[in-house]
Amino acid sequence: MQLKIYNSLTAEKEIFKPILDENVGMYVCGPTVYSNVHLGNVRTFLSFDFIYRSLMHLGYKVRYVRNITDAGHLTDDGDVNNDRFVKQTRLEKLEPMEIVQKYTVDFHKVLDMFNLLPPNIEPTATGHIVEQIELTQKLIEKGFAYESKGSVYFDVLEYNKRGLNYGELSKRNIEELFANTRDLDGQGEKKNPQDFALWKKASPAHIMRWNSPWGEGFPGWHLECTAMSTKYLGDKFDIHGGGMDLKFPHHECEIAQGKACNGVEPVNYWMHANMLTMNSQRMSKSTGNYILPKQLVSGENDFFEKPFNPAIVRFCFLQAHYRSVLDISNDAMLASEKGFSRLMEALKIVSSFDFQVSDSSSFDLKGWKQKCYDALTDDFNSPILISHIFEVVSFIFKLKENKETISAEDLQDLKSTLNAFVFDVLGLQNIEENNNEKLDQTLQVLIELRNQARKSKNFDLSDQIRDKLLAEGIELKDGRDGTTYSIS
Repeated sequence: MQLKIYNSLTAEKEIFKPILDENVGMYVCGPTVYSNVHLGNVRTFLSFDFIYRSLMHLGYKVRYVRNITDAGHLTDDGDVNNDRFVKQTRLEKLEPMEIVQKYTVDFHKVLDMFNLLPPNIEPTATGHIVEQIELTQKLIEKGFAYESKGSVYFDVLEYNKRGLNYGELSKRNIEELFANTRDLDGQGEKKNPQDFALWKKASPAHIMRWNSPWGEGFPGWHLECTAMSTKYLGDKFDIHGGGMDLKFPHHECEIAQGKACNGVEPVNYWMHANMLTMNSQRMSKSTGNYILPKQLVSGENDFFEKPFNPAIVRFCFLQAHYRSVLDISNDAMLASEKGFSRLMEALKIVSSFDFQVSDSSSFDLKGWKQKCYDALTDDFNSPILISHIFEVVSFIFKLKENKETISAEDLQDLKSTLNAFVFDVLGLQNIEENNNEKLDQTLQVLIELRNQARKSKNFDLSDQIRDKLLAEGIELKDGRDGTTYSIS
């Protein structure tokens, strides 16, 4: 089986050839921990969790590094007030590291909820300030960076003059950009508008600051990933992943830093997960088309008619290829819930041997396994893999009805293979749906009793039902369409 990976740098599927046989070094850009992780972030990290699981299932030993950005995330190189941590500390009236701790804990809790495996190494930007300063010094010594008024910038024009190509990943014509903005060169601290910050001078009001050869300041956003990826994976490693939104400028800057500093292409395969939409619209706080992961799971939202177990959400996400836009909606989640239940029921049938074995099988198990692995090795094609899994699900239900046959040997092979794909590779977890259904049925009875009490003007009883449920973490919500509940 030859693994093929779509390389964003070449825009082609390529046969995967690791630098070290049977070993993979993979770096994925982690969260900037200044706010709650949003559902689009979960989609990206879940995609790379599936890729990580797949690589291990295929026999590779993987060193998976995913960073935490806990300093220096500027939205605009020209204004230190656009540091997201500074903004959030002012908003919440907390110390910067309180913000970092609060949202790092939230990030881990959310990923645990969706059964993501932890990376092998999870370095932080603040834990690698020394490495970032050393990298900046090296770039200055090689003529790719310059100091200006206490800040240090990467010289994009100089990089291109030396025959390198800033813009190769995002396919941007940087020469054209230079031509369009030549009149702005030399203004402000930068030599060129396209230059990006490696180190920023801290203003008197800036809380997060470190000593450096250029005075007190803090690292630029792009620098940390080069410093940490090369420290733990080497100057050149196999896979670098992240969301599609990081392709430019973040990953473009990483390539430039790596090539300029070490003289080699830093990454062999660039992988990017696509975006998540909801009800065919981009998720955005400003438009109100926005939901947090916990709100989808708890049911505390106005978009979905009921809560959905994290395993069902994960199953829904994996039904789209990581490079495709994933759209979630109430109908999509309900369909995923139905499919997930059917899959778990099939696994239960196989585990309980709820049918008779035969001397031969009416199902081509070997051919089925090959199709599954063909999907897995074709750029980690989870939707095709799932479609093949459901071929065997249909076969299992027919086995139970004695419409198909299977040998004892094939049955054991089917059971182990199906469990491996469902639980180890897809990372799904079985859930006790019956308990959830019974809880829902019980709450519906209580809601009905409360409604009857209100109609009879027995408000003491109706309030007592509401308050006792609230004390147990179940909040009743009365609306135009009736009473709903949420569980905290």
